[in-house]
Amino acid sequence: MLRKEADDVDLLESLAELPGCYHQTVSPDGRRVAYYYDGSGRNELHVQEMETGGREQWSDGNVPRDARWHLKWAGNDEVLFHVDEDGNEQNDIHALDASGAAEPVVEMDGQVVLHDVTDGGGRLVVGSTRDGQLNLYRHDRASGETTKLTTYDRAVNAAHFSPDGDRIAFSTNETSVFENADTYLMDADGSNVERLGCSETGAETQPVAFSPSGDRLLLADNADDRGRVGVYDLAAGEVTWYGGDVVEQPHAFLPDGDRVLLDRRREMAVVAATLDLETGEVREFDLPTGVTDVTGAFPAGQGNPVVDDGQVVCAHGTPDGRSDLLTYDVEAGASETLLAADYGAFESDAFVDSEVISFESDGVPETPARAVETGPYDSLEIEAQLYDTGERPAPLAVKIHGGPRYADYRNFNVYTQFLASQGYAVLEVNYRGSAGRGREFVRELYDDWGGAEQGDIATGVEHVLATRDWLDEDRVAVFGGSYGGYSAYWQAVQYPDLYDATVAWIGLTDLREMYETTMPHFRTELMEKNIGTPGENPDLYRDRSPIEHAGNVDAPLLLIHGVNDRRVPVSQARLFRDRLRELGYEVEERPPGGEAGGGADAEYVELGEEGHASTDSDQKLRTFRVLADFLDRRL
Repeated sequence: MLRKEADDVDLLESLAELPGCYHQTVSPDGRRVAYYYDGSGRNELHVQEMETGGREQWSDGNVPRDARWHLKWAGNDEVLFHVDEDGNEQNDIHALDASGAAEPVVEMDGQVVLHDVTDGGGRLVVGSTRDGQLNLYRHDRASGETTKLTTYDRAVNAAHFSPDGDRIAFSTNETSVFENADTYLMDADGSNVERLGCSETGAETQPVAFSPSGDRLLLADNADDRGRVGVYDLAAGEVTWYGGDVVEQPHAFLPDGDRVLLDRRREMAVVAATLDLETGEVREFDLPTGVTDVTGAFPAGQGNPVVDDGQVVCAHGTPDGRSDLLTYDVEAGASETLLAADYGAFESDAFVDSEVISFESDGVPETPARAVETGPYDSLEIEAQLYDTGERPAPLAVKIHGGPRYADYRNFNVYTQFLASQGYAVLEVNYRGSAGRGREFVRELYDDWGGAEQGDIATGVEHVLATRDWLDEDRVAVFGGSYGGYSAYWQAVQYPDLYDATVAWIGLTDLREMYETTMPHFRTELMEKNIGTPGENPDLYRDRSPIEHAGNVDAPLLLIHGVNDRRVPVSQARLFRDRLRELGYEVEERPPGGEAGGGADAEYVELGEEGHASTDSDQKLRTFRVLADFLDRRL
């Protein structure tokens, strides 16, 4: 259990107010690092001097409360950020300098994603859903003109300016193979588009960065199953691939152009390293086992980590240790702290560590399937981590990650520690389809949502209940958000005998409805890529929708959803609520702070002014209080 410095401290409030550092990115001259930080209780943009360590807050309530979206420097004196009203991800791009004055730069309908900016900040390349699918636009700040550059049917991602600003590299897919992604190069005005012949059809290849001289392009690719690093010689039209037995993800060239910064994924840890392009030698950072994040907001940051040839900025944390922001000397193999983690009202050793475990799963647990019969599938080794609070006997919370192409890693997670604070042992399962194990492991989930991956989760629950006699098998809860919310709903209708309570947060319930109402790039790059279209796979869309099997719910259920969610619209929760009522379940509906009656079959809570989750302390606290109250009363 968590230990506080004082008994009169509000535990949930203290957890929600733990300050976080997000999206660190180094200025082009290497003199400063910008990041979001919420030490005041609200997300604000801070800039820190690399040499002196002096830190200054640039914003004053004029950046988003939710630190979901990354930052970019425009030159050395101005930072670009995403304006995300009410957490709905329909972004615009604004600029902020040391004066604290923010001004709009790019304003368009739909979602706008900042990809890159030319040296000095004069031009931007952004993705936007203004006209439907996510395509690229170039914005000229002097003239104020925004020009559409691409018109692809599939989403366009990973756009980067060359150092001289004359060309743009990007990734999209023009083939009939949905799992494919190719790297393209075009002039900055959108002309002379060329697909680089450096990848295999069916593999996913993306540009990561141009070399400092602009003559080479750093690539990420998964053609050999494991993620690997590629360097494409633009003059020769040839690529050199690097890679070993672990999943590797490149992030940046060092300024000398002879080394690349990357990370490696193994045993639920993330290890940063440098790759010498001449010798192929990989030197891993000498840091404790955990997660080293060199891009900001692991795992999908867009920040610049490079200070100079010898130093990079990274965040490093462990399951029970909050992330410190560090400078790492790649030559000396030593680190210095830029921003130490703030533990607030808690002692530094207050949090619960994890144990990494593994088990075999063929996707079919012993627990009877109540919704659909599946499998058996290929037997795979599944990784998981278990947090033991020391409570005896301990209730178990099964916390399921989203994505689904995501993973739980050995880093600090405030929702995991929240559950631990309530006395729960916590199980996190990296089911088949999770990231960090290679391309084929991801593709195990294709055309099978609600199948083997859900069996892996249930098998993991059975495994820990059978091997840890200190777990209370009569107090098992399942909790997840986003695709983890879908999983929580599905566990409740597929394996109701296994659980005593369910919390489904911002989850999918009706796959056909989700296909029709989510944002265009989620429709193609998530739904169609994973399970086709409703027209192609009508049975799958119907049979693997939790709403079709709502009558199997047999334990207290909490449905919780943000009203401004555009990824997984709130209609997903409303439809399931209404279906439960049609089936005769009693559903109690109340505001987040409302008092629950306590006897309903299901409880329904909508979170106003919130989208697809939030980092904001007040919004986290509101969610914590709803979850803690439900679990305390119902389990």
